[in-house]
Amino acid sequence: MSLFEDVKYKYARLNVLEKVIAINSVIFALIWVVTKLFRSQMDSFLKWFELPRELSDFIVQPWSIITYGFLHYSVWHIFFNMLVLYFVGRIFLNLLSSKMALNVYLLGVIMGGVFFLTGYALFSSSIFRSVGSLIGASAGVRAVLIFLCAYMPQTEVRILKFNIKLWYLGVAFVALDLIGLLGNNSGGSMAHLGGAFLGYLYAVQLRKGSDIGMGFEKIMDSFAALFKPKSRSSLKTVHKSRKGKIAGHSEKEFKEFNNQKKIDMILDKISKSGYDSLTKAEKEFLFKAGKNN
Repeated sequence: MSLFEDVKYKYARLNVLEKVIAINSVIFALIWVVTKLFRSQMDSFLKWFELPRELSDFIVQPWSIITYGFLHYSVWHIFFNMLVLYFVGRIFLNLLSSKMALNVYLLGVIMGGVFFLTGYALFSSSIFRSVGSLIGASAGVRAVLIFLCAYMPQTEVRILKFNIKLWYLGVAFVALDLIGLLGNNSGGSMAHLGGAFLGYLYAVQLRKGSDIGMGFEKIMDSFAALFKPKSRSSLKTVHKSRKGKIAGHSEKEFKEFNNQKKIDMILDKISKSGYDSLTKAEKEFLFKAGKNN
């Protein structure tokens, strides 16, 4: 097996948020290497992918509302962002689907950008006076973190030697970002708050039975479909059998629906009483469901 095939194989085995971490890391490494060789050219080139503070500049580079979230110029910046994403991602994907995790992350990046642009438009003469362009995945990471804090607030996580409820952790992060609005990174703190808002809103609506990311997911699926090769078949379908249908759905669809209802009930139990309140059978079911996603 060649080195390329080996890397491709290992990448395919990563979960969706680990793939996001890998993509961010590769982009960071490429930027670091190329910048060492072509400093002046890279600075002007990368500005097209950073999120500008002025709305008039953003209009001519609208893609930057997402691309800024994949740019890091500091080792510590990317290290802490990806470290937090790795740990919260493992919890998230044990409970919910890969597509939902990506929805929350990318919508968090977008909402962070919206908050940043709005904040500068409103406060450019005061707290945003020294703000430059926005870069970094922090808003997306914050969205995933706050989603978990709002979706199962009573669940405890162990930090060092202490068990802390997730909602305490969420409040602490939001409080730090509010304080950060008065510091040197006010633009970044505003973006964090945008990501936090998205994560909280997504979780609250999901607990009510509404997935606010479905529309975005369909857009992403349509975009991804443009790059998939179309399979050709010489066979034509002339009749579609309804054998095995249950209430108009296939047996597989019916089973998936029942499994999702069971998952929802277990997650509701976690949000009310914590993970430790689950039975052994419920924990095993949730673990298997997370692996299948």
